[in-house]
Amino acid sequence: MSINRKKITKNAYRITKTRGKTALRIRVPGGHLEAEFLTIIKSIAEEYGDGTVHLTTRQGFEVPFIDFEKIPEINKKIRPLIESLGLDIESTDYGYPAAGTRNISACIGNRVCPYANDDTTRLAKTIERACYPHDFHFKIAVTGCPNDCIKAHMQDFGIICTTEPHYDVSRCISCEACVKNCKKKVTGALAIKNFNIERDTDKCIGCGECILQCPTGAWTRSPKAYYRMVIMGRTGKKNPRLAMPFIKWASEDVIVKVIKNTYEFVDRYIDRTLPKEHIGYIVDRVGYQVFKSEVLKDVELNKEIQIAENIQWSGYYYKQDDQFHSIY
Repeated sequence: MSINRKKITKNAYRITKTRGKTALRIRVPGGHLEAEFLTIIKSIAEEYGDGTVHLTTRQGFEVPFIDFEKIPEINKKIRPLIESLGLDIESTDYGYPAAGTRNISACIGNRVCPYANDDTTRLAKTIERACYPHDFHFKIAVTGCPNDCIKAHMQDFGIICTTEPHYDVSRCISCEACVKNCKKKVTGALAIKNFNIERDTDKCIGCGECILQCPTGAWTRSPKAYYRMVIMGRTGKKNPRLAMPFIKWASEDVIVKVIKNTYEFVDRYIDRTLPKEHIGYIVDRVGYQVFKSEVLKDVELNKEIQIAENIQWSGYYYKQDDQFHSIY
């Protein structure tokens, strides 16, 4: 049968290796889904697929082995799933309106994890409402603390939830539990002086480890949440690399606005002669300073924020060099 590949993929269906078969990709922002919707996914898999469901690396669901001609029927059935996203779009029976911006993934966050500094699902859904639907290929992930369980450093935008630890000297017993833990497990940002703890703000990464280790509650999380944004990490066939820090101690409003501005940046600079151009390669081509200037335009910066003056990405290229030799 003849199909419009561009239309199919935009509608969140995959072109597969099996002729005549597709796979439905279901968005689950923040990796959090009400259990009632699992019955819809189950029914689609059993009625239209082969009875199996794949959990994707981006925390969505993929239902394989679906006949292309069944797409209109399935699109009607997934309407409740799309409505559950809470987006400001007209609800229809035509399925997902875009698939370019990938499912925004997140660790489980502070609803469950004691290390997390914020509700990552809430933030992921906030970003989803601000960015989706969109056709540009963006990968965004939110992690609750610098442990980075969601692998934010492998995304176009990795948001790391942080806290500015507050110290109450009246509760401190100078046990040095926080100092020893920070030195052993983190950056050594804490030191004891005259029986009080001093925090090196340049070394502190806002992880909150000191808060968890203090037996008397001398350390507490800041009432206001802060975020570190790392950018332009990627895998792929050309130049895999880790994302690098772009912004530290940012407010939520800054984070969301920067991502929204980046869509306009990509729209201006993307190479439209290519079928698809990864955002990181656009930044490589036009330069970090251009990117920084444009995505920070009209952004109201909070007073605590720090922004990288320059960024140098490393990674590696697939090429033969002196590190590899044939054994035969």
